[in-house]
Parts: sequence; structure tokens; C-alpha cells
Amino acid sequence: MVHAASWDHPEPLAVESAPVPEYGSGSLADLLPTLAAGMGVPGTAAAIPELAAADRACVFLIDGLGWEQLRAHPDEAPFMASLLASSRGATGRPITAGYPATTATSLASVGTGLPPGAHGLPGYTVRNPATGELMNQLRWQPYSDPVAWQPYPTVFQLASDAGVHAAQVSSPAFQNTPLTKVALSGGTFHGRLTGEERMDFAAEQLAAADRALVYTYYAELDGAGHRYGVASDTWRGQLMYVDRLVQRLAEQLPPRTALYVTADHGMIDIPFDEQHRIDFDEDWELQAGVTLLGGEGRARHVYALPGAENDVLTCWREVLGEQFWVASRDEAIAAGWFGPHVDERVYGRIGDVVAAARDDVLIIASEREPKESAMVGNHGSMTPVEQLVPLLEVRS
Repeated sequence: MVHAASWDHPEPLAVESAPVPEYGSGSLADLLPTLAAGMGVPGTAAAIPELAAADRACVFLIDGLGWEQLRAHPDEAPFMASLLASSRGATGRPITAGYPATTATSLASVGTGLPPGAHGLPGYTVRNPATGELMNQLRWQPYSDPVAWQPYPTVFQLASDAGVHAAQVSSPAFQNTPLTKVALSGGTFHGRLTGEERMDFAAEQLAAADRALVYTYYAELDGAGHRYGVASDTWRGQLMYVDRLVQRLAEQLPPRTALYVTADHGMIDIPFDEQHRIDFDEDWELQAGVTLLGGEGRARHVYALPGAENDVLTCWREVLGEQFWVASRDEAIAAGWFGPHVDERVYGRIGDVVAAARDDVLIIASEREPKESAMVGNHGSMTPVEQLVPLLEVRS
């Protein structure tokens, strides 16, 4: 496949024009440290200045519920829509997920209180420098030692060590996963199957101590979006259900509690045609000099053959530069895409070339990634529809 962009050499998007997440003042990585600091937990600091301290705090993370999707569906989510003005300490503003806006990265940012460049989960799939293989950080395949991969303590662990009652209430399937270990461990994990059970038990855990930090999670909205799209009846039905869950939890809060409803990323539906879905597996230009294709459709890590890094960067910019922010590893790091600092152990996990979508377009890989390439709803990049997430607040 030959792209017109490769012939007319358009001016590529400037790396510095990408809307970098609000690390340090208004990102997912700043949430738990702010809540823990309000409880006096050593080693934490209040990074989101709009949030007031509370003795008890609960974070309900709804996978895939972006700020723009919530604002666009007030009829399906009347309770959460009524809370939009409460977001981010009653400023009525969202926070940012972090780059890339994808589940494994965002959950690690939430749980560790660190940006991706520090916690070291900088993508859906990234290269393991020790083996040279692509590692799926959501499914943790192939397996790598979790503690070596992400050595920092979670905020839950810091809180528990300081005498705060820390608890996670989620699906039993997540209890012993490596991702839970590196991102959400500390305190006690409680597996509950249904959403209603999770809401009820989260409220019980909040009431179990004078100081409590509780996390709960719901995944199915994201699944509906990937499979059917955020314009689908199935997705809207899931949004209606999760709205009732939020209200159920809010009505059970014990005294002196702050409930925060947030998400790991938003989502965008991408049409199924060659204009919007560029297939790496059928594109000789994009394949040239590339040894591994990581990340996901809207947030790619591209690993080049030794010595071919500059050629790959030049080609990807020429082919995709009007639709993607295309940066070298060092340019993306310098621009702050992964946070203010990238740890040495994380440096080689980031692609030699990093490509983040600005337009409604994907780089799929129909042979390497058949399931991911067939998804309707997608996410990962720094556009508002993917990056902005709510921080709705209810206080008792």
C-alpha cells in the first residue's frame, strides 16, 4: 500500500504540539498520593491542589469512561451527569490519564502514584530489554518477575504501613495477577463477583476504620466499547448500569468520606476502512527496518533494527506525520510524554520511535494482532476523547 503522504512530504506534526498529560498536578498518578497525604501517610504529597482532605476515601475506577463520553450521555448516566460540576474539587474540570491512555499503564499510575516513566508500564505491549521480546503488560505475557519490573511500593502499601485501612474490592479473577501485584497490592484484596456486591462491600470497608483508603473497579463498560463501540446500544446499556452502581455506593458512604469516580482512559470509535485503519502487516514502507511493533493502534512503540532508527523515524514521519505525533524515544522523553523523568530500567522499553494518533486513525496489525485489529472502540493517545477522565466527587 502506498500513501499519498509519502509522495507529497507534508510538514509533520511538531512533537511539542502534543497535549502532554498534567503530570504532577492533575493526572491519575496524582490522585492516590493526594488522598493519602490528606490522611497523613508518610512519603505522599498532595499533588492535586483542588482536592480537600478526608478521613476516608474511595476511588471507583470505571474502565473506559472518558470525560467526553460521560458529558455526551447525560440521559444514560443521570446520576454521574449531576456530579459533573463536582469534578476535580468542584472546578468542573477533568484530569488526565497519562500516556499512553491504556489500562495497564493507567492502573499502574493510579496504584503507584507514579507516571509511566517511573513505574515502567509505558504501553500495552513493550519490549523487554532483557529478552528482546514484546511483553503484554495487561496480560503479563511472557512472564517477567513483577517486582523487578515495577519495584516501587504502591500507595496502598504506604497507607497500610501507616495504619490506614487499605482495601481493594474487585473481581476475584484479578486477585493474584501480576498487574494487581505491581499496581494495586497493599492492604487487603476482596473479590466480589457482581457490581452491586462490590459497591456494598466497598462501603463496608470504608466504615471499618477511622482512616480508610478503598479502591473498587468495574471493567465491562470498556469491553462493550471495544467490541461494539461507544455509539452502540450495548455500551449505553452498560453506562446506565454503572451509573446505578455509582449512586448505590454514594448512598452508602459512612461519615467523613470522599468518593471519587474516575476512569483509566476514554475511547473513540474508528471506522473500518483503509483510510482510517492503516495495516502495518500490509505496508512495506512502515515495515522497513522495524523488528518489533509494540503498543496499540493509537499509541505505537516501534523498535528498529540496530542502525535503522533514524531511517524508521524519517519514514514514519513522512507516511504518518500529518495524522500522528511521531517522535524518537529521546524526543518523546524530553517532551514529557511519559512523565518528568524516565528511569534507566524503563528507557529500553520505550520504542525507538513512538507514534501517537491525533486524527481518527489506527495503525492496526491484522496478522500479528487480529483481535485488537478488529476492535470498534480504541484508545491510547493524547487526544481529549482518550486522555480526559472525570474525577467526580461525593462527600458525606
